[in-house]
Amino acid sequence: MPELPEVETTRRGIEPHLVNMTVRELIIRRRDLRQAVPQSIQDIEGKIIHSVSRRAKYLIVELEDQHHLIIHLGMSGSLRIIDPATDFRTHDHIAITLSSGQQLRYHDPRRFGIVTHYHGATPLAHSLFSALGPEPLSDDFHPSGLFQSLQNLRRPIKVALMDNAVVVGVGNIYASESLFQAGIRPTTAANEVSRKRISRLVECIKTVLQKSIDQGGTTLRDFLRENGEPGYFRQELLVYERAGLPCQVCRTPICKITQAQRSSYFCAKCQKR
Repeated sequence: MPELPEVETTRRGIEPHLVNMTVRELIIRRRDLRQAVPQSIQDIEGKIIHSVSRRAKYLIVELEDQHHLIIHLGMSGSLRIIDPATDFRTHDHIAITLSSGQQLRYHDPRRFGIVTHYHGATPLAHSLFSALGPEPLSDDFHPSGLFQSLQNLRRPIKVALMDNAVVVGVGNIYASESLFQAGIRPTTAANEVSRKRISRLVECIKTVLQKSIDQGGTTLRDFLRENGEPGYFRQELLVYERAGLPCQVCRTPICKITQAQRSSYFCAKCQKR
């Protein structure tokens, strides 16, 4: 599943190709994504694209006259900038032909993503954004804020970090990696992590996410960058999908457990509690 670094990598990749371009044609090949693609999306045809921003794992394409395209890549979605003459692949569901002669294509084998339209001055007023927590790379995400938000949570800290109401976009891979670097076991109750260790955890989350963005995102099963190339952070993972392999710090075999139907990885020696 594309997490925040993968979505931010995609945003940075497509933005130069979209800004100041006019939408010449919108092609909808399938509307039955996680939410049905609305008929009103056709209103973006003929509009100039002003910017591409991100909130959590949503991409927001701002067009003239207060039109906005909101995209969530879901479990397996991706965006590519290609020549319009390129044959459509089976799971290419939406295409936007630009005045530059290029085309933006949305590809999603599992169809669990979202492509929708919002007309209004404030796209963040859309219900999709109503319950989201702070951006982890912003100043809004800080030790005192995270500490306070965890005080009433007895859930494991790993599960809490994957709650978008606590912090957005961290996800399974980066939660495991950040907890390892902070020396916190994923099973520790969220409200039992000390203020000092929360401070270290916030620092690690920011570092891990930024490093992944700088290296192009994490390539596992489904994520490709906007140009079709894989990200490079996969080789930098210290615990994720390394069950049974020696810890790169102490050589203890990495453990794997299941939490909230997701796999968690940790070192029992480096992450004692």
